[in-house]
Amino acid sequence: METIIGDANGADGAQAALIKDSDTANFITDVIEASKERPVIVDFWAEWCGPCKTLGPSLEQAVMKAGGAVAMVKIDVDANQAIAQQMQIQSIPAVFAFKDGQPVDAFQGALPESQLQKWVDQLIEKHGSAVTSPVEEALAAAAEAMDAGDHNSAGALYGQIMSHEPRNVTAIAGAAQCLIALGEADKAKEMLEKLDDETRAKPEIAAVLTELELTEKGAEAAERFGELEAAIAANPDDHQARYDMALAHYAGGNAEAAMNELLEIIAKNIKWNEEAARLELLKIFETLGFADERVAEARRRLSAILFS
Repeated sequence: METIIGDANGADGAQAALIKDSDTANFITDVIEASKERPVIVDFWAEWCGPCKTLGPSLEQAVMKAGGAVAMVKIDVDANQAIAQQMQIQSIPAVFAFKDGQPVDAFQGALPESQLQKWVDQLIEKHGSAVTSPVEEALAAAAEAMDAGDHNSAGALYGQIMSHEPRNVTAIAGAAQCLIALGEADKAKEMLEKLDDETRAKPEIAAVLTELELTEKGAEAAERFGELEAAIAANPDDHQARYDMALAHYAGGNAEAAMNELLEIIAKNIKWNEEAARLELLKIFETLGFADERVAEARRRLSAILFS
């Protein structure tokens, strides 16, 4: 599968990978062989053909919208009369779909855009296969790197995705999380502040903004770690010290310890400081995500405390 991530030309690179001009000499490679991977739509056209100039761009748009499930090849019949005769083309525009080296569908004349989209969708449904786009593959690779703690590699992948899709919310959020993990929270904050209000309200971005808030507060508490430890040892009911210790743990990358400290406060006095411990715990849930095993365990413990 062609990769488009990191392509300096962005969308132009993606189009070049899926849509190309071909000729009689390259028909076997560009159509017959290529159709073994995915359906290939062949658009037979000519410069003098008015309907071709309408159909071509609409067909290209439908192919790009399919995200790699189909490819498109354009053949100028005037310059490639041999292949046009072989395909028994009587009038243009003429469009053929190939799969596994054989024509599987065709039509002549310019179709309305809605019908054209339906034709492409049906082609994919009948002859296509599940296709993971290069962006999806890169997002999966970045998430895997994040899970492995390789924030430099993950950040680089997210950056490449953003160069291709600047408004990809998952990539933006992931890049910011990498910066935070690498101790560059200021850069993450600067990046997120440039987003419009609608994007900042997206759940993925909102979660990172919450993470930034927790990290900033935790950094201050982390400077007093020894002092906080001593205060809790001297008075286990010093809820403010325990609350600050939770923030320090979170800033240090130990979210589980942070949640344990907050649950301890909630178990002893949920009303303390207007339920600050419970509210902070919910923020950590938001940043980690409810699918996180640590969150699932903390939620079970929270429920047991609240309903005991």
